[in-house]
Amino acid sequence: MAEAMRHIEAFLEMLAAERGAAANTIEAYRRDLDDFEAFLETRGAAIETAAPADVSAYLAAASAAGLKPASRARRLSAVRQLYKFLLAEGLIAGDPTHGHTGPKRQRALPRTLNVAEVDSLIACAARRADMAAGAERMRAVRLYCLIELIYATGMRVSELVSLPRSVLAGDKRVLTIKGKGGRERLVPLNASARAALDRYLALGHGEDPEIAATVATKWLFPSRSAEGHLTRQGFAQDLKQLAQEAGLDPERVSPHVLRHAFASHLLDRGADLRSVQQLLGHADISTTEIYTHVLEERLKRLVHDHHPLARKL
Repeated sequence: MAEAMRHIEAFLEMLAAERGAAANTIEAYRRDLDDFEAFLETRGAAIETAAPADVSAYLAAASAAGLKPASRARRLSAVRQLYKFLLAEGLIAGDPTHGHTGPKRQRALPRTLNVAEVDSLIACAARRADMAAGAERMRAVRLYCLIELIYATGMRVSELVSLPRSVLAGDKRVLTIKGKGGRERLVPLNASARAALDRYLALGHGEDPEIAATVATKWLFPSRSAEGHLTRQGFAQDLKQLAQEAGLDPERVSPHVLRHAFASHLLDRGADLRSVQQLLGHADISTTEIYTHVLEERLKRLVHDHHPLARKL
């Protein structure tokens, strides 16, 4: 078992050092590989001595346990990458995952909100910011700013909540974001997002010293969390409460849904897929292709509205 853990740790260190994998990604790999190692132990096998039959049995057990195809495919991918690493390092003689294929799965369409729903959410956040007072005012203005920023830029929630104050330097019309793998990209700010950000920053110059001290840190959105900045979970919880107040189903609203709304609404209004890929920070355009259904619907409307034969139907 100790040898197996050593192999897993070496693989995870490689992901962090050579591929720039995020902490959440590494933890996801760790959970999947720990699960695989525990299964092998029940069969009297180990990672370095596992056979193809062990991998087959693991996948069969995952299926019998009711894991969805996407989860089983993810686990196989994690195990396959581990063995690819061990083989390259000369720590094993063969790859027991060779010949195994993951379950076929259809990519689920991203959940999103329509424009009217997003407008309702933003309007509700603005009203709350106008009416709040004291420490609650800071939280309300911050939430309004967060919603405007994520919908205007399509940032990942992890990118948004961990923005350093240094992003405020330079051109006020754009933000420089450090995304997955340490890759940087520029995201433009529209007038509404910039105004919401300025309103939030103005809290640091107000009369309340407690609010001013809270805002004036190295993080753009500081909090008392272990990280020192607002957590993804904290933002998501505030957003669900706001959704309920706005008359929307809280289960349909999350920071990631607003990111999807950003991409879907851009494509629906004529943006090309490559531009949206760059704005979202996707390394591969195949990731952005989950939004092709938006393009297909737009093309259908285009033909229906403008083709001379369609008008005769």
